[in-house]
Amino acid sequence: MDTFDLIIAWLENLIWNTPEAMPAMVVVLLAFGIFITIRLSFIQIRHFKHGLKVVSGKYDDPKDDGDINHFQALSTALSATVGIGNIAGVALAIHYGGPGALFWMWITAILGMAIKYTEVTLAQEYRIKNEDGTVSGGPMYYIERGLGPNWKWLAIAFSIAAAICAFLTGNAVQANTVADVMNSDFEIPRALTGFVTASLVAAVILGGIKRIGYVTARLVPFMATIYVLAGLLILLLHYDQVIPSIWVILSSAFNPQAGVLGVGSGTLIFTLSYGVQRGLFSNEAGQGSAPIAHSAAKTDQPVREGVVALLEPFIDTLIVCTITGLVIVSTGAWDMYHPATVNPQSDTVSYTVTEADDLGQMDILYFENGVPVNGEMHRYEIVVDTMYANPDQTELFTGRIENVHDAAIIISEQGEALNRLYGGVVENGAPLTARAFEIGLSPFFPGGGFIVTLSVLLFAVSTSISWSYYGDRAAQYLFGFKSIFYYRLAFVGMHFFGAVVSLTTIWAFGDVMLGLMAFFNIIALFALSGVVLKITRKYFENTEV
Repeated sequence: MDTFDLIIAWLENLIWNTPEAMPAMVVVLLAFGIFITIRLSFIQIRHFKHGLKVVSGKYDDPKDDGDINHFQALSTALSATVGIGNIAGVALAIHYGGPGALFWMWITAILGMAIKYTEVTLAQEYRIKNEDGTVSGGPMYYIERGLGPNWKWLAIAFSIAAAICAFLTGNAVQANTVADVMNSDFEIPRALTGFVTASLVAAVILGGIKRIGYVTARLVPFMATIYVLAGLLILLLHYDQVIPSIWVILSSAFNPQAGVLGVGSGTLIFTLSYGVQRGLFSNEAGQGSAPIAHSAAKTDQPVREGVVALLEPFIDTLIVCTITGLVIVSTGAWDMYHPATVNPQSDTVSYTVTEADDLGQMDILYFENGVPVNGEMHRYEIVVDTMYANPDQTELFTGRIENVHDAAIIISEQGEALNRLYGGVVENGAPLTARAFEIGLSPFFPGGGFIVTLSVLLFAVSTSISWSYYGDRAAQYLFGFKSIFYYRLAFVGMHFFGAVVSLTTIWAFGDVMLGLMAFFNIIALFALSGVVLKITRKYFENTEV
């Protein structure tokens, strides 16, 4: 397992992480986005309006092959993309890259619209009809049928990566996120949360794509509306900070400055990389997942579903992520200390001990009146504020944290063992977004952070529902139509498992599979870009838009 962990860590760093240069996968996806945008003459701008007409139902025909209508296909794909990335991903980008990272998320979304159009149009063009009358499509089909039998090995490689990624990143990781939030906010046992969410997922996915489309067409607009309206209300209440926040985002995109407390690296490469990376994670452009959902849409014109798909990055990133980012920046939540519970054993907490104790031990951090005296304590790589021994933050912590490099143990001055410390910290991820909503809605709704908690719950469940379909189509391609039911059963079981165990390695493994999905998919998209151009020209020459 140690060797496996090292291999996975190396692959994750190679594909996704941000050292001193742009990650490999970010470079590949950006390159294709620029290439296909130019080759299709900025289709995401020229035919955006046509996409709105198609999704409104103007061109729907129940007699067309397919399983769900255009709006249901869009909802199913959006339920996988509008999710944790819109809440935690934006906050993560701002924490490490500064406010300017949001600008690079916008650029990624604009390019991603052309990428989504390309992969979904191909998925519709090369989809197949199953023995039960349903349809299946996606990168594995346009690789094999578009590039020919000699490329079937690439289709198989993509399907393996997709089946594993759906099982892990699209399922277990989502369940783990929900269980962690419910346990930390409400002390609900992780197993109970896992059982409830696994039951909800099972009730939907065992009914197939039609039930998935039916549920997501209602759940996604509902949850997105609540989140977006709350965010817009905050921006309305802080209207005087919106324009200055946009200026900060634009100015720091090219000249980033580290925040007062050290938030953001202050270097352009980190700002650009984190913005692009989080943007790609959020809207999933080029990863090959959305084409699987869109291939089920009822239509006899591949381009029609393609223009529907290009709406996804616009909705996901240019609307939802922008609202999240503006709320975080306009409230100032991104660069201030927040009262929080600090678990010294958490992966996000680290220590620097600069002076040994009387016995020469370098693994004990001492505190006097809430402040470390022989080193520093960090959370998300930023020094924490004064530590307290009680939740009300009235009793300054004096004592020590022993064995800080292994299993941290908190010992008070009186020799009492404590489970937690309390104090001011710089937040990151979903907790940062929750703090921003709390600050923004405090004049009218003191519990604004619970809107984020509810959104995390609904977004994560809907993401699992959609990814189950992606995974079972990959399983069908690999093992045949009869494998779908067994894959769904295993998917539900993995959902519960993900809620109750630590997922550090599983998360990394899933991210590696996600990167491989994108890499295999981009190879096919480059090779078939001429086909998309030909289909596009023919459609718009013969269609009044």
